[in-house]
Amino acid sequence: MAVSGLTMLGYLVAHVAGNLKVFFGPEEFNAYGHWLRVMGAPVLHHHWALWIVRIVLLAAVVAHAVSAYQLSRRDLKARPTAYVHRRRGASYATRTMRWGGVILGLFIVWHLLDLTTGTVHPGGFEEGKPYQNVVDTFSTWYGNVVYITAMLALGLHVRHGFWSAAQTLGVGNARRERLLKALADTLALVLTAGFVSVPVAVMTGVVS
Repeated sequence: MAVSGLTMLGYLVAHVAGNLKVFFGPEEFNAYGHWLRVMGAPVLHHHWALWIVRIVLLAAVVAHAVSAYQLSRRDLKARPTAYVHRRRGASYATRTMRWGGVILGLFIVWHLLDLTTGTVHPGGFEEGKPYQNVVDTFSTWYGNVVYITAMLALGLHVRHGFWSAAQTLGVGNARRERLLKALADTLALVLTAGFVSVPVAVMTGVVS
């Protein structure tokens, strides 16, 4: 679970950096979208590198979901009877990891159908014009609600998940605890702010 989570975290960092290119205008953002399809050329054929990334991410998502299910089942077997008194010490992110994962899973499906296949895209989806497609999506109230809600869930998920992964992989200890928590908070904040800035920019007319 830790390895698959860190794999997806690495992708998210690269993804938010690419998304922020939307602030440099349609020409640069569309050029970035084109580069994603030809990266690795001429060694790799068009789209091959992109499909390799997609397959790795799909494997990471499946591994993460299966691991979450297995851990949940182990918890239930270890404690079949509920505690008489609920423990209040856990953070909000910890208590919502499960639902956050469900929200993000559903969001991934919607996001792909919206901006990759164009199946549920509002208006006319244009292949090769990601800038206009992004503007179209965030020009709708439901596109903004779905996206921003998912990004808030992502922030909570990353905050707790990064800390948990560090413990699982043996990186965390008493001396590094404060540093790792600060890094987890920073990653969650930067990713959430970076992703949310795009729909906010469209809503306010900064990107149009």
